[in-house]
Amino acid sequence: MAHFDPAAYASSVAALVGEPRLMALDAGEPNRPVFEQLSALDEAALLGGRAVRDREMARACLAGLWLLHDFLDESHRISQGLHGREGSYWHGMMHRREGDYANAKYWFRRVGAHPIHETLKLRARGLLRDAAEEAAQLPSRSGWDPSVFVDLCEAACAGGNGAEPCRKIQQQEWQLLFDFCYRRALGQR
Repeated sequence: MAHFDPAAYASSVAALVGEPRLMALDAGEPNRPVFEQLSALDEAALLGGRAVRDREMARACLAGLWLLHDFLDESHRISQGLHGREGSYWHGMMHRREGDYANAKYWFRRVGAHPIHETLKLRARGLLRDAAEEAAQLPSRSGWDPSVFVDLCEAACAGGNGAEPCRKIQQQEWQLLFDFCYRRALGQR
């Protein structure tokens, strides 16, 4: 997978993802200046007027955009109405950010293995080269383990080491999942 390119999306989306936004590991502070843009965004505008081939994936993108801008309640309302693994993935990410770590793990177990995991593991390995010892073991496992990452985020939020690497991994996770969902909303593989 190529690196995240905001220009690959409709202009309405590019405006929301174009400026790098390193999300907090916790709930963060809602980005109020983009509230109206997010509220006006529907599935058609999300894809720039192109045909929506997979409505659930388009809705998953909307959940992701709300999450990116720290509107956890809005993201949650959308993700809990999605029944596929991507909805569960966004749901797990939202609960991890709100600090409900056990619930996040539940949703990540429902996701199971996901196509973004291998790329995420490789990117995490690169981000953790100089990180704390406990974080460095994350990508050395046979595959990506969302539960281990939840534990690392919980420790970082509790004042432990690794907050910055975890935030960067979370950003990669968000970008990979968003791109995956967006392409499928368009009917691409």
